[in-house]
Amino acid sequence: MLTSIKPTPVAKKNTNREATLRIVAKATSWRFFATCDTIILSLIFTGQIGSALKIGLTEVFTKIGLFYLHERYLWSNLRFGRIYANDNKTVIGDKHYRSIVKGMSWRVFGTMDTILIALFWTGDYKKALAIGATEVITKVGLFWLHERVWFRIKWGQPKDTLEILKAKKAEDVLTVKIIDGSPVEEQKDIHVAI
Repeated sequence: MLTSIKPTPVAKKNTNREATLRIVAKATSWRFFATCDTIILSLIFTGQIGSALKIGLTEVFTKIGLFYLHERYLWSNLRFGRIYANDNKTVIGDKHYRSIVKGMSWRVFGTMDTILIALFWTGDYKKALAIGATEVITKVGLFWLHERVWFRIKWGQPKDTLEILKAKKAEDVLTVKIIDGSPVEEQKDIHVAI
């Protein structure tokens, strides 16, 4: 016999302002780490700190806008790789493969931007392509890590999502199995981040 205590989630609306500020903060934090990566790679391939800084700092302006568009208008509307609550509307998680594919799609836009900027500042196709090709590898890994960290940050996430995640965690922890008339608490493997 299996008995479960299932708390009822209380849905609360999140403001669009919080969601927008979350996206801006997420884009800004990503840009900081990605710019550091670009500057390091540019320094390695050009051997000139001036060129590396020009490439990295130019990207700050172009990539924040591109990332916001990528996040807000493309990926926030795709159901691919999302984990939904029973209502099939509330997002309670993202699967790891969503973060990987999202990182790869961003890299297409990001790498083209980097190559064009590096070409503009260096005038050298080989260096521009080397920077862009190397950053494909480093940035996909960094982007995946960034996505997983941001999913764990509660600020700006829809309140109904947070309530369902809390209820899901409580449901998993409080599942009780009755063996020979005695209750035995059974902890399930939880795959949601709250």
